[in-house]
Amino acid sequence: MSVRVRFCPSPTGSPHVGFARAALYNWAFARHAARNGEDATFVFRIEDTDKERSTQESYDAMLGAMRWLGLDWDEGPEVGGPYAPYRQSERTELYRDVLDKLAASSYTYDCFCRNEEVDARRKAAGSKVMGYDGFCRDLSAEQRAAFEAEGRSSVVRFRMPDGSVSWTDLVRGEVTFETENVPDFALCRANGDPLYTLVNPVDDALMRITHVLRGEDLLSSTPRQIPLHRALVDLGVSEAVPEFGHLPLIIGEGNKKLSKRDPQAHLFGYRDDGFLPEGLLNYLALLGWAIAADRDVFTLEEMVEAFDIRDVNPNPARFDLKKATAINASHMRMLSVEQITDRVLPFLKAAGVVGDPVHDADAQMLEQAMPLVAERINKLAEAPTMLDFLFVDEAAFTREPADVEKLLDDTGRDVVKAAHEAVAALDTWSTDAIQTALQTALVEERGLKPRVAFGPVRVAITGRRVSPPLFESMELLGRDRSLARLESAVG
Repeated sequence: MSVRVRFCPSPTGSPHVGFARAALYNWAFARHAARNGEDATFVFRIEDTDKERSTQESYDAMLGAMRWLGLDWDEGPEVGGPYAPYRQSERTELYRDVLDKLAASSYTYDCFCRNEEVDARRKAAGSKVMGYDGFCRDLSAEQRAAFEAEGRSSVVRFRMPDGSVSWTDLVRGEVTFETENVPDFALCRANGDPLYTLVNPVDDALMRITHVLRGEDLLSSTPRQIPLHRALVDLGVSEAVPEFGHLPLIIGEGNKKLSKRDPQAHLFGYRDDGFLPEGLLNYLALLGWAIAADRDVFTLEEMVEAFDIRDVNPNPARFDLKKATAINASHMRMLSVEQITDRVLPFLKAAGVVGDPVHDADAQMLEQAMPLVAERINKLAEAPTMLDFLFVDEAAFTREPADVEKLLDDTGRDVVKAAHEAVAALDTWSTDAIQTALQTALVEERGLKPRVAFGPVRVAITGRRVSPPLFESMELLGRDRSLARLESAVG
């Protein structure tokens, strides 16, 4: 059996989390089918017929997002394929040819009506059905000539069949729409430019798409697309009507659909915040699907092995940033220190913690320091804040004001002074020696709890309450720099 699925975003803005989940489900569907011996293809197609809103910047961002996520495509931009081109703006002649075939078989008709005329007729008839009323379905030659004599332009409308449109949705089961509630719809603008209502089904037909997996927000367009698909099969343009599956909405605060304008929706925000692509994809997979009832963390490979579109829950899925971060942290723990270092390095360079290229001394320090933070950071972007105290010039070293205010009051500075005296007397500057000295001087002799004893020292040394382990950090920082920081904290 041949399986062909497509992901076809519009380049009209920045990629969002809904973009990523839809791409993931289609990709996983194709890869799962291939793993089970089927001839499966994942098609990446760009729907850029909205000339006013489509931009090259958005197009480039979408390709960049797919690459960052690691969702490779078998056909599409920069890859090619037997049904190229894969940008709708380059396929206009194909749509015109299909329009001609539809018109020749009376599946469509020209409509000369103006919006205000349709509204007036609906009000006069007391009709509550929104949309077009079919006035131009059966125009006489005289009526058509009169409209043309007025200089009216026309749009092409598809003739919706009588009765109902039903399909077995891969996610929602049996779905039925009565066509009396689905008015005849336009396929192109008055200037001849094709609309989404035409190009989306036509491309699916010409590219032999077998399964259409898309968001629930497009469910209402399906009772229009299925009759058009049937017409395309009748005309020999297509081989079969694809199967449809509508994915659940992703909701945010107030049980509202997560808007593109919602800060939590911006895909690149997670990249810039240091999410691993595999961690974010793991979480997005959970917004409608689960690998097991008692398991949330899994790899893409494991998802491909287990994914079945029929297991997707049709109910809305709530986006939970805390859970997304926790899932990402679990994936961080799957990486080796060397792997985390490689991924952290661009963030360290961007923050100016290390140079580009990295100097030998910084590379050596990073090799020693990363094991201290690899188990403590949940996102890659946390690394610069955790490590900068080791790399900064002493003249530029600063402390977090809120942490200073909280921990370096008179009592805290007294603790730091005692810590300085304890470690200044050390013959050997090592983690064990530093720990023993501070433990003895602050906990055993002064009777302080470890949190009270070491908190002020931590802020003095690293500039923050949250840092890598204190004693190891002091060893890496070295005797002279550590003592100087303790002295400066005392004032």
